[in-house]
Amino acid sequence: MPRTHRTRTRTLIAAAGVGAALLARRAMRRRIARSPLWPMPALERPVSGRPRARTRRMRIIGRETIADGVVQLRLEGRELPAWEPGAHLDLVLPSGLVRQYSLCGDPADPTSYTVATRLIPEDAGGRGGSREVHEELREGTEIEVRGPRNRFPLESSHAYVFIAGGIGITPILPMVRAAQASGAEWRLLYGGRDRASMPFLEELEEIEKLGAGTGRVTVVPQDEAGLPDLGALFSTAEQAAAVYCCGPEGLMNAVSAALPPGCTLHLERFAPPATAMAGHSGGPFEVELRRSGRTVTVGPDESVLTAVRRELPDTPYSCQQGFCGTCQQRVLGGEIDHRDELLTDSERAHSMLICVSRGGDEGLVLDL
Repeated sequence: MPRTHRTRTRTLIAAAGVGAALLARRAMRRRIARSPLWPMPALERPVSGRPRARTRRMRIIGRETIADGVVQLRLEGRELPAWEPGAHLDLVLPSGLVRQYSLCGDPADPTSYTVATRLIPEDAGGRGGSREVHEELREGTEIEVRGPRNRFPLESSHAYVFIAGGIGITPILPMVRAAQASGAEWRLLYGGRDRASMPFLEELEEIEKLGAGTGRVTVVPQDEAGLPDLGALFSTAEQAAAVYCCGPEGLMNAVSAALPPGCTLHLERFAPPATAMAGHSGGPFEVELRRSGRTVTVGPDESVLTAVRRELPDTPYSCQQGFCGTCQQRVLGGEIDHRDELLTDSERAHSMLICVSRGGDEGLVLDL
């Protein structure tokens, strides 16, 4: 065959191949547009409706006991994402447990993250994570870290009221620093069991000195002064102040009840609300895992997460208590019984936290 004819033939074949590929891609796009959930049936490894957070290795370069039962860790890494007050990290502990801890260091430091955790004994409701942090993590230890993520962001305001209970001071501390730096009016009420168990007291005293006069920080150790006087706190608050509170549920409820009209309330729990943890009670129902082509039955005393993981063991989760957001999944159908206090109204319209929330008698359809 002459060379020119051979070349022309190759060109025609290549063009035909390209044309066929283009037609195939266009047909695929049309097929997917008609049914975004195609292909069916089961995927070998279903993809979660919520992408996994990026994991990085970090080295503990500082460990310090900063109050009775409270350990502070400083973690060093490279090319760390920026963060803002209210953000937290997921620490993947050596045992595989995943726990969330608020960042309490300096957001301007691009080389390290700082967290602090209080030891919660098992007989006081601890689930082993804080004990592992206290007993296993030392300087030089490398651990996996996810985040940071922020579901407790500090919004711009002319005035703030900060309320912290115990270890709830950790997300509040960077907020106080930011409010002071911005020149906004602010007040902090900080309660705890006793002064020895309350971290960051000296730093808060130094921050207060930077402001105009004193009286911005009220420290209320329960063994000295009893419970905080929220009425007195709010009586001196600016109108339409932004109120930020982190602490145990009793404190949250008291702050919510005492909130003055016009103020906006922002809550962060380091333990889930009692309503979410009252049990997984309810009748059994079915959950269709649409992309996997499977259906699971959720028993009356188990979570949707537990039932789903029997079929899809790689489904991500963390706290199992309804406040970290890791298990959030898109809902394609069915009535949702929301039992968390994390999701926004817009998120609740099309998603749920499958570790605590449930479905009705007619069941649910998840994008899994």
